[in-house]
Amino acid sequence: MDHTKHTDIKEAPSGGCYIFGLFLEGCKWDYETHELADSDPKELFVELPLMHLAPVVDRKKPETGIYNCPLYRVLSRTGTLSTTGHSTNFVISLEIPSN
Repeated sequence: MDHTKHTDIKEAPSGGCYIFGLFLEGCKWDYETHELADSDPKELFVELPLMHLAPVVDRKKPETGIYNCPLYRVLSRTGTLSTTGHSTNFVISLEIPSN
């Protein structure tokens, strides 16, 4: 939903949820190709556009064209290891379109 601002949203989606306020580190979102791209010089952090997370039953994971981007609570990515082996700072991996 890269051409919609979160302030334009007036109601919840019929399925899933909208999220905003996430930032990319070391790359940027290309609004023309709708995928990740190399970051601009001297620009380390870039805000991700509004996203609609929609659950799909028995969805097949794409094999190409996706970057599994880790989502952390804080920038430092530090946290203690939980019993699953993940950091307590780790939230989820987001499948973001990428070439």
